[in-house]
Amino acid sequence: MSLVGALPFLKPRLSPSVSPGRQRRHTLPASEFRPLNTQDAISVFEIEKEAFISVSGDCPLHLDEVRHFLTLCPELSMGWFEEGRLVAFIIGSQWDQDRLTLDALTLHKPKGSTVHIHVLAVHRTFRQQGKGPILMWRYLQYLRCLPYVRRAVLMCEDFLVPFYQKSGFKVQGRCSITVASLTFTEMQYPVRGHALMRRNSEAIGFPQTVLLLEEPIQRSESALLLEEQTQRTEPESADV
Repeated sequence: MSLVGALPFLKPRLSPSVSPGRQRRHTLPASEFRPLNTQDAISVFEIEKEAFISVSGDCPLHLDEVRHFLTLCPELSMGWFEEGRLVAFIIGSQWDQDRLTLDALTLHKPKGSTVHIHVLAVHRTFRQQGKGPILMWRYLQYLRCLPYVRRAVLMCEDFLVPFYQKSGFKVQGRCSITVASLTFTEMQYPVRGHALMRRNSEAIGFPQTVLLLEEPIQRSESALLLEEQTQRTEPESADV
């Protein structure tokens, strides 16, 4: 499946105030969003381990599981890099049932229409800057470009429910999954916009899997407002 239409969400546009010639002199972009790969696995796990161990006593994904999902479905991950350094990330996989079960923690279901968001984490140096909500906003917009995705789901501890509600997630109820003494709330986000994108794609002769994006790939006003509101309230980690 081609992801040509989705790539703008992963690579932000260059600022018009910077000339192309001047931009080319930089070896690494100042800020970049892209899918993760197995070479990023150790950096991912180091951020995840630091963020979750002190809060929950365990990580949503262990290193071998990080590598597992980045091998099977790297297109459902997103990393935020600044000057080549990973500062925040999301890892997801496909799921094919209405509710999450234990199998959802380790399996990728390629025929599913649901994306299970396993983990969102931000490097400790870059917390309290609104990066978590901004990354989630970009990720959800990116999912709109994937024609097989109809919704995103996650499980989180109760204290994180307001954090995800600000990004548009709705509570589905108690999750059937428990980890040791931890219990979770299951939340979902309906992914809309596919029908309009498909019509636009057909009108200009693109195949179904190549999507035309109408929106400028910039942080929306709502995302900027969300960043401002959460700068002082963003949790240390997101246990999903």
